[in-house]
Amino acid sequence: MKLFNLVISIIIVIGFSLTSIEANEPNDKSEVHTLKQLQTLFMNPPVEYRSAPLWVWNDDITEKQIDEQLVDFKSGGMGGVFIHPRPGLITPYISEKWFSLCGYTVKKGKELGMNVWLYDENSYPSGFAGGHVPAEMPESYNQGQGLVLNRAEKLPDNTDVYYLILKQVDSKFIDITNKLEQEQNNKGDYFLYEKSYYENLPWHGGYSYVDLLYEGVTEKFIELTMTGYEKYIGNEFGKTVPGIFTDEPEINPPAGIRWTPSLFLEFEKRWGYELKTNLPSVTHEIGDWKRIRHNYYTTLLEMFIERWSKPWNNYCEKNNLDWTGHYWEHGWPDPQHGGDNMAMYAWHQMPAIDILMNQYSENVNAQFGNVRSVKELSSVANQMGRTRTLSETYGAGGWDLSFEDMKRIGDWEYVLGVNFMNQHLSYMTREGARKRDHPQSFSYHEPWWKYYNTLGDYFARLSLALSSGKQINRILVFEPTSTAWMFFSQDDPNKKFTALGPLFQEFVLKLEKYQMEYDLASENIIKDIGRIEDKKFIVGERAYDVIVFPPGLENLDKATYQLVKTYMENGGKVLSLNYVPNYVDGIESAELKTIVDKYSTQWVDANSLTDQQALDLLGSKNIQFQQPEKIKGKLFHHRRDLDDGQLIFLVNTSSDEWSSGTFMMKGKSVSELNLMSGEMKPYHSKMNDGSVEISFDLPPSGSLLLLVNDLDTKRMADNSNGKIKIITASDDLKISKTAPNVLTLDYCDIKLGDQVEKDIYYFQAADKI
Repeated sequence: MKLFNLVISIIIVIGFSLTSIEANEPNDKSEVHTLKQLQTLFMNPPVEYRSAPLWVWNDDITEKQIDEQLVDFKSGGMGGVFIHPRPGLITPYISEKWFSLCGYTVKKGKELGMNVWLYDENSYPSGFAGGHVPAEMPESYNQGQGLVLNRAEKLPDNTDVYYLILKQVDSKFIDITNKLEQEQNNKGDYFLYEKSYYENLPWHGGYSYVDLLYEGVTEKFIELTMTGYEKYIGNEFGKTVPGIFTDEPEINPPAGIRWTPSLFLEFEKRWGYELKTNLPSVTHEIGDWKRIRHNYYTTLLEMFIERWSKPWNNYCEKNNLDWTGHYWEHGWPDPQHGGDNMAMYAWHQMPAIDILMNQYSENVNAQFGNVRSVKELSSVANQMGRTRTLSETYGAGGWDLSFEDMKRIGDWEYVLGVNFMNQHLSYMTREGARKRDHPQSFSYHEPWWKYYNTLGDYFARLSLALSSGKQINRILVFEPTSTAWMFFSQDDPNKKFTALGPLFQEFVLKLEKYQMEYDLASENIIKDIGRIEDKKFIVGERAYDVIVFPPGLENLDKATYQLVKTYMENGGKVLSLNYVPNYVDGIESAELKTIVDKYSTQWVDANSLTDQQALDLLGSKNIQFQQPEKIKGKLFHHRRDLDDGQLIFLVNTSSDEWSSGTFMMKGKSVSELNLMSGEMKPYHSKMNDGSVEISFDLPPSGSLLLLVNDLDTKRMADNSNGKIKIITASDDLKISKTAPNVLTLDYCDIKLGDQVEKDIYYFQAADKI
C-alpha cells in the first residue's frame, strides 16, 4: 500500500566586525528578480539551488570513496555536499590526512561542478573541535559552567565545596562567602551555590564540552578548525567552498543556572547593579525577580552573541564564506540553550534550522509542524536581506520514509520560508556501529536512490523560485521572548511561563489558517536595526505598517518601547491581543499605557484574531482568500514579489484531506510553473475588475506554484482542465523482492564478561556495551 501511495503521490504532483548587525548583505551569487531570469533557469537550476546533504565521513576515508560518491550524489540531482565528521570516523579528525582528503574532495567537486561545504565540528554540538579545544585550552572547560543551589537553615560543616554563600536578611541577600566563621552557630536562610561542570564523555574526545561564554574559546575553536582548511582549500573559499555549517552550539548549564567566570562583571556593566546578591531571584520568586531574570537572560544572550556569533561572523566575512547552521530552536520559550534563536540567526550569512523526524505535530516544541520555528528563520532572513535559508531535514525520519513523506515535509518548510535543502544524512558507510545511527541515508544504501533525482530536481526548482524576488510582509508580530524570561524558572515553574508557549503557538497557527502575511520580531534584532520612518516600523530591509502584540506579551525591552512610542507618535497602528504591556526591561511601568491613552485611535484591542476589527487591520491588499477559515486540509501559502510579477506557492500539508478554495490577486494572467517537469503553462483563472480570481484543488501532500503578472498571455478560462483524478488500482497490489535484502536485528542477546542478558533491545544493548 505504501508503494501504491508513492506512485499516486508522483502522479498527483505531475498533474501540477561588527558592533551591531547590518542588513542587506546578500549571499547568493546569482539573484533572480525577473520572470525572464526565472524562466531561463527553471528547467535546470544552477548548482547553488540544488540540495546538499550532510555527507557523513564515518570510515577510514579513501579517494576512491570520495570519487564514487560525489558522482553518485550528482546523479541524484544534488548540487553539493557538507563534509560531516561523525561517530565511526577512523581517519584522524583535523589531521594532515584529514585536510588533504578535504582538499582532494574540493578538487573533485570543482571538476564535477559541485559545491563542497564544510562542517565545523567532529559531530556536535559545535565548539570543542573533537576534543582539541579543551586539550589545548583547559580554562575552556575546567572553571565550571553552572551554579547549583542548596538551601539550609544552618551552615554545613563542609563549606569548601561552595563557590558562593548568601544569607537572606529581611528582603535582601548578603554575600557571606568570606565571613563564614561569624555564622557557624547561627540559624538563618542560607543559599549555597556549588559549581557544576560539563561531564567528560567519549563523544567530546574524552573531555567535556566547552564554555562558549568564556572569552577566547571561539577564537581557539576557529584557529584549530580553520587553519588547516585555509592551507589546503583556502583558495576555493567563496567559490567551490561556499561556506561552513555550525551545529547546535549551546550555553545550556550542566546543572543549576548558567554561570561563567565573567558573568557577574558583565551583568553589572550592563545593568548598573549586582547580580551576585540577587542570584536567588533567578530561580525563586524572591525580591525583584522579574527584572532580575529579564536582565540575567539578556546578559547571557548578549554574551553568547559577542563571544560566539561575532567572531564567526567576522571570520566568514573576511574569508568570503557563508556561515550557516542552526541552534536548538525547538526549545522555545525555554531560554537555557541560547535565549533567542532569532537573535543568533541575524549573524549568519545563511541562517538555518533543522526539521527532524516524520511526525507532524503543532506542539510548541515540535519539529515537523512547528510553524513558529520556520517563521523565525524566514523573518530574520527578510529583515537582514538574506537571500537564502537552509534547513537540515529528514533526520530520524526512518527507513520507511517515502517520497511522498519527503515531498510533504519539504513543501511545508519551504512554504514557510526555507529555500535550501540539506538532507540528514548521507552515509559513507553503514558498517558496524554506524548501522544504528539516525536513519535514513540519502545514498546508494537506499533501494529508491536511483529515482531520487526526481525529488532532487523538484526541490532545486522550488529553491530557485522561492529565492527569487522578495517576500514582503506588512505585519510585524512581536515574539514574547523577553516576557518568557521574566517567568522562567526550572526550580519554581510559573503558570504564565507554562501557558505562554502554547498560547503563542496557537496564535501563529491561526495567522496561518487565515492566510495572514507576517514576519516575527526579535527585540534583540530591533535594538540593532530597528527604526521609525513616518508611519512605518522598520526592521532592517523590511517596513511594516501594523505591529501586533500577541496574547501573553507583557514586557518590552527599553529600546523596543522607545521605538513603539515614536511609531505611535508618528501615527503607526498597533493591534494588541492581550492588553497594554506593563513591563519595560522587567520593571513594572505605566509609560506605554500613557502613550496608548494619548493615541487611542491607533491602538486596537481585540479579544481574538477572529474579531472583525483585527481581521480588517491584518487583511492583505495583495492577496485575498475567500473564507480561509473554512478551507479544509492544512493550507499554507507563500507570496513573493518579482520586478514583473508575483509568485504564489500553495501547499496542503494534510496527509488525508484535500484543500480547495479561491483567492484574488491584482494581475491579468496566471501561469503554473510545474516543479516536477520544469514546464510553464497557462493556469485557469477569471478576470474581475483588474484582478484575477484563482481556484485551487490540492490533494493531500499536494502543492502548486503559480506566477501572476500583467502580461496579456493565453488564459484558461475554466477550471475543468485543472482537476486532478486519482486512478485506482484495478487489482490487489502484488509486491515481490527484486534483490537480496537485510532485515534489521532489533533484539539480541549480549554477553558481558560472564553475564548473559537475553532479548535486549539493540539500543539498550549498545549502551550497556
